[in-house]
Amino acid sequence: MNLKQIKELVELLDNSSLTELDITDKDFKLTLKKEIKQEIVYGQAPSGPVAQPQQTSADAVAPQATENEVDNGITINAPMVGTFYKSPSPDEGPYVQVGTKVDADTTVCILEAMKLFNEIQADVSGEITEILVEDGQMVEYGQPLFKVK
Repeated sequence: MNLKQIKELVELLDNSSLTELDITDKDFKLTLKKEIKQEIVYGQAPSGPVAQPQQTSADAVAPQATENEVDNGITINAPMVGTFYKSPSPDEGPYVQVGTKVDADTTVCILEAMKLFNEIQADVSGEITEILVEDGQMVEYGQPLFKVK
């Protein structure tokens, strides 16, 4: 593998949602890792278990539910970068669906971050009106996951 190919792989990793790339050939092994940075919001208490990115310290997590300025509804937002799962396992039903009534302690989904499965609570009361992401989709910190009224 030449330097040009390695640079192309680095660029590919930077422009993707992948955080690690391992390539093994008969003569060499190449491992590329991308650091995940998480915004730090001071003065807010975390609402549940939160996986911290490598080499990043975070004192707290931003609130998950925020007012949506477009339609004055409420959104439940991702408290971290991770993979969205709507159910506890592939053979079980989803935590919530459109029309499900939730309260602050209701688990609405799982976000997998760094091989840790984090149950995400609604942190608001209301009814799920829309699910904004697909099962298995990579989500960003602060990305709206659900609309609630």
